[in-house]
Amino acid sequence: MYASPTLASPFGRTQQFASAYKQVGVETGIAGASAHQLVQMLFDGFLDAVAQARGALRDGNVELKGRAIGRAVRILDEGLKATLNTGDGGELAADLNDLYAYTSLRLTQANLRNDERALEECQRLIEPLRTAWTAIAAQVDVQP
Repeated sequence: MYASPTLASPFGRTQQFASAYKQVGVETGIAGASAHQLVQMLFDGFLDAVAQARGALRDGNVELKGRAIGRAVRILDEGLKATLNTGDGGELAADLNDLYAYTSLRLTQANLRNDERALEECQRLIEPLRTAWTAIAAQVDVQP
């Protein structure tokens, strides 16, 4: 995933991403995707789920809001957070782990309190990561 094999990655291997991605219920396009592409899909899925939850909250659709927030939490916990390499990833992996845990907590609070501002906060926290991840795509070595 990185140009230099001596750098420790804060992220896991491609197989971990594919497994995590399948666990959170997203099936499209994972077969030939690189680890980088799979993380991109997780970020996109998270932001889509939060947008869906916000719309459902505005429409008063409690069931859809709960399902969408549940999906966003699973993407964070079983996808993005579960694939971090906290053993070798150093401070970056620890910081991402903490951010994902906090965001998951805020999503749960948003669900319990019907709090759209909390959903907006979660979107604002993750969007810069998605943007940065997209920006580095050309610099990432493709894994077999």
